[in-house]
Amino acid sequence: MLDLFDASSRQQLLDRLDRLAPDSPRQWGKMSPAQMLAHCANALEVAAGEQPRKQALIGRLLSPFVRKKFLGEAPFPRSSPTDPGFVIADSREFAAEKQRLRSVVDRFVILGPEHAAACTHSFFGRLSGEEWGLLMGKHLDHHLRQFGV
Repeated sequence: MLDLFDASSRQQLLDRLDRLAPDSPRQWGKMSPAQMLAHCANALEVAAGEQPRKQALIGRLLSPFVRKKFLGEAPFPRSSPTDPGFVIADSREFAAEKQRLRSVVDRFVILGPEHAAACTHSFFGRLSGEEWGLLMGKHLDHHLRQFGV
């Protein structure tokens, strides 16, 4: 599994990110490449503690039933539901969002798993640092696959 705290996994994801272009065709979903970059940066800012969240009631009720699926080996299914707070509806500047995402990846890694473990996921609630690394790796992989990279 791709883990953002693992140097090899992280480099693989960043290499794929470098291949993403503003006109990369999406394979599913509604976001443009720039919107996807902003979406992924927002999610990582939560994992880095920069956008604190509380666990939603729906997450408290359903996460015990789906946690293993989302934290397991299988990639996220296409067109998986998105927390409404992470929907990017406005247009974004591709190069700026790409740099923003790379920067937040760096901050997330520097802060480390112990810092991530203190952050709350809006659906899953408390995650270990290792779970955050895996979840963010899977999330970025999912969206890079969305654009064929």
